[in-house]
Amino acid sequence: MYRAAIEKLYRWKESKRRKPLIIEGARQVGKTWLMKEFGNQAYSKTVYINFDSNSKMADLFASDLNIDRLIMGLELYCGHKINPDNTLMIFDEVQEVPRALTSLKYFCENAPQYHIVCAGSLLGIALHQGTSFPVGKVDFLKLYPLSFSEFLMATGKERFVELLNKRDYEMITSFKQTYIESLKYYYFVGGMPEAVQSFVENKDFNEVREIQKKILEAYEQDFSKHAPNEIVPRIRMVWNSIPSQLAKENKKFVYGLVREGSRAKDYETAIMWLSDCGLIHKVSRVNSACIPLKAYEDLKAFKLFSLDVGLLGCQTGLHQRTLLDGDSLFVEFKGALTEQYVCQQLKTTEDLGVYYYTNDRGTCEVDFVVDTGEQVIPVEVKAETNLRAKSLKTYKERFEPELSIRTSMSDYKKEDWLLNLPLYAIENLAAEQPQEHDK
Repeated sequence: MYRAAIEKLYRWKESKRRKPLIIEGARQVGKTWLMKEFGNQAYSKTVYINFDSNSKMADLFASDLNIDRLIMGLELYCGHKINPDNTLMIFDEVQEVPRALTSLKYFCENAPQYHIVCAGSLLGIALHQGTSFPVGKVDFLKLYPLSFSEFLMATGKERFVELLNKRDYEMITSFKQTYIESLKYYYFVGGMPEAVQSFVENKDFNEVREIQKKILEAYEQDFSKHAPNEIVPRIRMVWNSIPSQLAKENKKFVYGLVREGSRAKDYETAIMWLSDCGLIHKVSRVNSACIPLKAYEDLKAFKLFSLDVGLLGCQTGLHQRTLLDGDSLFVEFKGALTEQYVCQQLKTTEDLGVYYYTNDRGTCEVDFVVDTGEQVIPVEVKAETNLRAKSLKTYKERFEPELSIRTSMSDYKKEDWLLNLPLYAIENLAAEQPQEHDK
């Protein structure tokens, strides 16, 4: 299974300013597999250490964090010499031994020749606790579920990904039925590696659903195991309210939908916890369109999306027969799956700031506004082929963006101020050049 993140790992390996690397991401998005695969591809030897329930490692790191002593202990544990030139050290579930996290500071400062990658499902939470975290002494890489392109590759459609990367839309349009069919499957299967693997091997939608249910159950167990007891019920309530929040016409998060009469302060910690775990994407409102968008963030208004479109479909009980029923899948559940899908692809694309826009009167709403670092691109999401873009036009008249994008099931098409980008090509958003559309 190809993961685009492996290219980032190769760049990290070759970097002259390399620090120990922490891979962040929700449980079961494939962090362990990625680290091991990278070790197999890029190094002569790999030392894999899982810190979960590992008393030997807890004892080793409990004493002083002298690097020579730690390396000797790790060599005794794994049974062979650790050569910094050709060995990758993998620290998995590193949050279970906080002192191992702290040791990364000393590896960075005193022994930068060693190659160390770490992962931990709840590292975001660890960042908030105490001062032992090696701030400024580690690199980070975020791992998400498989993107649509990665899903295409997993299902044997590498050439179709090449075509998307070349942005040869004439040819892409000729094969649009293949893309649309794969997109339907992706809406149902999503990007969790185990679900994708099962789909590739057996093409059994019932089996995919069972896997997704087990993943959701594991997340629920994590709430009880890792979160402070007093906020566990609120975490559950926020998590379970996401489908109904997204089913609304206006998808802005409403606390009253979680529980009648509830207020922001009751749920802020729960939302932060879910966000830190990588289980939700929080997309804030902005009230302007200037770079950087973060400066115009309205912290009180936001939408919450799930980490994965397949898991969201599972939570809502979306039935597989919907897959077979024309294009109804794309409008099912008021287009929420489509907006979830677009959010997921934008978040997976590197270094994009993702927000949404409404004016102060609430008469104009643009589903997403994306900060690429060089420009702000408004994106209107249409689940169907009904392509009226009234809000986008209002936004255009006010802010005059260089490029405006509407993404839908329609074919690629340039108009004087608007680009229609097919949903299956939304990953190309940042590659589109505004000057082509200036008129």
